[in-house]
Amino acid sequence: MSVTKNKALKCRDIRAYYHTLFSAWGCQHWWPAQSRWEMIVGAYLTQNTAWTNVEKALSSLRARRLLTLDGIRRTPLRQLEQLIRPSGYFRQKAQRLKTFVNFLDQRYAGSMFRMFARPTSELRDELLALNGVGPETADSILLYAGNHRVFVVDAYTRRILERHEIISTDATYEDVRELCEQALSENTAIVELARSNKSTSETTKTAAGPQGSFHPPSRVSRTARTELVQTFNDMHGLIVGVGKHYCLKSQPRCEQCPLQKFLPTSKCST
Repeated sequence: MSVTKNKALKCRDIRAYYHTLFSAWGCQHWWPAQSRWEMIVGAYLTQNTAWTNVEKALSSLRARRLLTLDGIRRTPLRQLEQLIRPSGYFRQKAQRLKTFVNFLDQRYAGSMFRMFARPTSELRDELLALNGVGPETADSILLYAGNHRVFVVDAYTRRILERHEIISTDATYEDVRELCEQALSENTAIVELARSNKSTSETTKTAAGPQGSFHPPSRVSRTARTELVQTFNDMHGLIVGVGKHYCLKSQPRCEQCPLQKFLPTSKCST
């Protein structure tokens, strides 16, 4: 099945998923970080590991007051490796963080404001050229730290859309990203819901969604952003909730999932 076959219907379904999940769970308050820099560090550390391990590494940096651009810049590489060791692949990740700091210093004089002022496509190409930055990491940085209009595709997104026969197994990252962006961009009802989401996120105090998937409001999650960027933000967090708690890699729990009614067959695909 091609990602472009019945594209209008696929876009309609993705919009329906958004409405259904947000109605059930509300804002998920992504990204859980107190600063844009913390978000970027988290995007690197979360590669190939669970978020609980990332939190341990972030806590280690925070306890030593090193969870800042200057803190990473002045920390010797070997010391940085040990501080982020809980996140796994710590040698690679420490070097990649140093590479990003060098890029920011040399290209933008250490200014994230100047960096994120770049056009999305140009900055995305620059990020993808850095060692250790793939599409998911680049788009996470663009969306959550930079508030750029780009959708983040992760393994949960692919799994859910494949099982619902929205995409094929050979769809590329860019295929899926562009499909989701189109689906969430072309309906005014989505924008209106996103506008209400922003006001809701300012007052939400209790957990919403599957147990363990909700993050308390953070400075990054409360950042002022356009309605469409807020929609991309919310949709990614909601998809993570589905993937972590219902659309499991093996033995999916379709009967309890809010998206069960959209499955093309009466039982889950595996």
